[in-house]
Amino acid sequence: MGDSDLIIRQAQGEWETRDVKLIPYKQHMEDLSRRFKSVEFRYIPHFHKKLADALATLASMLPYPGNAHIDPLEIQIREKHGYCNTVEEEPNVQPWYNDIKIFLTTKEYPEQASGDQKRIIRRLASSFFLRGEVLYKRTLDLNLLRYVDVEESRRIMY
Repeated sequence: MGDSDLIIRQAQGEWETRDVKLIPYKQHMEDLSRRFKSVEFRYIPHFHKKLADALATLASMLPYPGNAHIDPLEIQIREKHGYCNTVEEEPNVQPWYNDIKIFLTTKEYPEQASGDQKRIIRRLASSFFLRGEVLYKRTLDLNLLRYVDVEESRRIMY
């Protein structure tokens, strides 16, 4: 997926690649494409650019597994946002956001916190707020994410 109609049409073979700087990239893309059973190139409008950027970032972080089979990745664009983040539980350890929650409540830092750690806690806390005992984070699109402690959620569920 890409937001450049020119690049997508060149990748699909509809248009010729004439820029000498782009020819090696196109050749590399064609070499990589031969390793897959099928490859589809799609133009996406600029308003979906964040999705394309996220996919490109994800792709650059994953090593190619050689000759292993890679299952297709299906992506659907929904009208409503959905967020779900999970963190593996560690026994007898406070949640990662505990220092932020304490700072928002008391304006105090952990005793062992260095100057840099205090600055980071202040910066992170600026996008969170407490409503009673519940911690929320404001997202860039003005949605609110609720942070739930694993132990607290277990008490609620059972």
